Amino acid sequence: MSGQRKSMLSGGIAKQALKDSFMKLNPAVMMKNPVMFVVEVGTFVVLLMVLFPSYFHTEGRIGFNLTVFLILLFTVLFANFAEALAEGRGKAQADTLKKSKKDTTANKIVGGEIKVVSSAELRKGDVVIVSQGEMIPGDGEVIEGLASVDESAITGESAPVIKEAGGDFSSVTGGTRVVSDQIKVMIKSDPGESFLDRMISLVEGAARQKTPNEIALNTLLTTLTLIFLIVVVTLAPIAKHFGISLDIPVLISLLVCLIPTTIGGLLSAIGIAGMDRVTQFNVLAMSGKAVEASGDINTIILDKTGTITFGNRMASQFIPVGDADYEETAYWAAVSSVKDETPEGRSVLELVKKQSMEVHPEADGEFIEFRAETRMSGIDLVDGRHVRKGAVDAVKRWVQAQGGSIPADLDMESDKIASEGGTPLAVAVDSRIYGLIHLKDTVKPGMKERFDQLRQMGIKTIMCTGDNPLTAATIAREAGVDDFIAESKPEDKIAVIRREQAEGKLVAMTGDGTNDAPALAQADVGLAMNSGTAAAKEAANMVDLDSDPTKIIEVVAIGKQLLMTRGALTTFSIANDVAKYFAIIPAMFMAAIPEMNVLNVMKLGSPLSAILSALIFNAVIIPLLIPLAMKGVAYKPISSSRLLSRNLLIFGLGGVIAPFIGIKLIDLVVHLWI
Repeated sequence: MSGQRKSMLSGGIAKQALKDSFMKLNPAVMMKNPVMFVVEVGTFVVLLMVLFPSYFHTEGRIGFNLTVFLILLFTVLFANFAEALAEGRGKAQADTLKKSKKDTTANKIVGGEIKVVSSAELRKGDVVIVSQGEMIPGDGEVIEGLASVDESAITGESAPVIKEAGGDFSSVTGGTRVVSDQIKVMIKSDPGESFLDRMISLVEGAARQKTPNEIALNTLLTTLTLIFLIVVVTLAPIAKHFGISLDIPVLISLLVCLIPTTIGGLLSAIGIAGMDRVTQFNVLAMSGKAVEASGDINTIILDKTGTITFGNRMASQFIPVGDADYEETAYWAAVSSVKDETPEGRSVLELVKKQSMEVHPEADGEFIEFRAETRMSGIDLVDGRHVRKGAVDAVKRWVQAQGGSIPADLDMESDKIASEGGTPLAVAVDSRIYGLIHLKDTVKPGMKERFDQLRQMGIKTIMCTGDNPLTAATIAREAGVDDFIAESKPEDKIAVIRREQAEGKLVAMTGDGTNDAPALAQADVGLAMNSGTAAAKEAANMVDLDSDPTKIIEVVAIGKQLLMTRGALTTFSIANDVAKYFAIIPAMFMAAIPEMNVLNVMKLGSPLSAILSALIFNAVIIPLLIPLAMKGVAYKPISSSRLLSRNLLIFGLGGVIAPFIGIKLIDLVVHLWI
């Protein structure tokens, strides 16, 4: 993950945001934010009264009206600046990505010959060869070869990663560079549809859509604005009936102070900044809805290998069973692994070599790849013998199906390995089991503490593993997860996701393989690894560019922070309206109704200074809250009830007290001139 974090107010971003603040004054743009559009319309009306005082019979109020106009204008500009600043951070990252997106040449295979073409001419299904030093011309899958690939243009990490045909590390991204060896790649996207194209579109905001919660809150704010608009419009004739004259600028000031301008001006910035915080963690969210949903997650499903454990399960010992000896077990383990390119398969051959054993495994035959359904791999030799290695129960069933018997000490030795947290793999030839391979893996440090944090947040963790129940239970106990699924198959993940969703819970999961794609698509939040297959990335609604499965925990925290920030600022916005009522309403009616002076609890200097002080506070509070909207409310892993109480105390009570103090201080200054 990139260690650098973008500064919120870099000179270039702030300067461009300032320009965009004025560009966004276009009514067609402002109409997307009904609350601020009402403020803009009010600003325009007051401007007309300043420009044509004789028409409105306001010659004696030009100074006051001009002041009101300027305050309202800055209120709108501050809201536009908050949104433009949030958008600017995304656009800055998009510009960096665009620089890495270059039109390169590609060595396309056409009819068995290599033809040099532009990368823009490549289409889905084309096959290209990429050699050392060359740029990968488009998104695709490695179908032949192995190479180190520099993905720093996408991930920010300088260390190259290994990409190879088959398995879960075959996906490559256009714009990355091969730094060693040569690979054959099948293109998986048409021009304009690549991962980089989608990433640019998303981070610069072009593809951002409002989330359901954001739409709901926006609807509420619009409804409140409409209600207060009706109240203010009907207030003038009612006041006139009682002999009270209310000027239009005063009514507009009342309306602006009544409607929730604070949250209305910051709402878009909060959503955009939430997406940006996820991007800063090198996670690409396909929609704001995914980020928002992550904040409401109830259950997280995690793969054991690579997420909870280091995932480098290596052969550490050969254990013969029955009447087989050590050399026989090691020999057949090596034969079963001679064409196995997985880390586990390679580690078997390395263990044989490390122990200086004179083993020359046979390599002639058809390699049988590991499949989640069979949970075995092996080789069918040319002499007719079938060699298999895999999960103990799967190999037992395979041997029994061929009429073989199970060694008496197999289960005992297997349980012993599992009780130590290891993974036993059985090795068999036709109807006979020769022994076990002890694979060792270790839980990542700090995982238990992280799961404790999730538990404090009310989130349930479920570990999925292909290991037998005893091994799974040992790892689950050591890691501190709430539940586990042993001997897990792809359909088991989908089943547990659907089970949790049927109980009304939101589920998140991580994955990188093609077999994870259905579950990633089913989950409410699916985080795919960038190093994984194209199918997994297409199915997920988030992609981790660092390929760190534990990142899902940070994503959940960011989602919760987004919801907390929106809720906190909404609470603050509505609460601080209370103080503005006590400032502006007495000022409007004190002259005609002296009894209303009892509501002037702030003892403001004069009716005009009270109105202007409330308006100024209403304007300046928006830029003062921009850093909080962009950075987010400080998040702590506590229960929802405690979180609600904490936010009501800080932002609810604080939202009431702060305006009383702020408006009074502003009035002390304003009253010197009015």
